[in-house]
Amino acid sequence: MSITLEQIASTLNELQCRTNFNIKNVTEYMLPELKEPVYLHVDGKTPLLIIRPAFEIFSTELVTIDGVRAKYDYYHNAQMTRFPTRKNKGLNETLTHYGLAFEFDTTDSIKLFINRLIEIVKG
Repeated sequence: MSITLEQIASTLNELQCRTNFNIKNVTEYMLPELKEPVYLHVDGKTPLLIIRPAFEIFSTELVTIDGVRAKYDYYHNAQMTRFPTRKNKGLNETLTHYGLAFEFDTTDSIKLFINRLIEIVKG
């Protein structure tokens, strides 16, 4: 069972991720001391954390963290402006920002995920 949006937001704040903006249920965060964006969005009732598609090569490693599950299709949203665009196969096939979405079972799984993502970004 996934945790709530409020629990994820609280955990991100606890980890010192900075909030930049909130537009149409999408909140942009920056990883602490880095200029790496992640987005928090609710898909139906499920809160998702979305990372850049460049991290796709690490997604199999990230889902080995207990309590982390990946959405295996790219997640598209026009509000994720720091991410690249691609054609979304909808009715009009417009260019839309996209990333990799993950859901979480516990706040501990978010902490482990964010800390591993920071390690990856720092190299």
